[in-house]
Amino acid sequence: MHRSLIAVALLLLTPLAHAQVYKWTDPNGTVHYSETPPAEGTKFNKVKTSGGVDPIAPPAPAAPAAAASTAHAPAPAPIADTPENRHALCDSLKSNLAALQGSGPVVVQQGDKSAALDDAQRKERTATDQGQYQQYCQSQ
Repeated sequence: MHRSLIAVALLLLTPLAHAQVYKWTDPNGTVHYSETPPAEGTKFNKVKTSGGVDPIAPPAPAAPAAAASTAHAPAPAPIADTPENRHALCDSLKSNLAALQGSGPVVVQQGDKSAALDDAQRKERTATDQGQYQQYCQSQ
């Protein structure tokens, strides 16, 4: 009886070990990982997964954006508001929202570290991206 339960559990976990993950960098230099491919025309790589869903490292505590940007690196130069840049931003936001609203883990990379978003971070990121999408993309 116990062996059959173990066999069923292993069969249920098999799809997790073979999940497809896509990796791409948006126009702002942010690296994204998702189980769905990015918007058409975006260059991406397929990433082999180890089968685990635990974060590689514990999520870093949330820091105010102003403090984080001044403590580690100078703020990036502003990007011109051109139709091409706006289109790229909207495509990136659509991809991010699809990943955030999906059922799989979302891993973000900042510098040379990557971490999985917990539920609170995921909700916060979803709200931020939805706000930006409404602000910059609804008129397109």
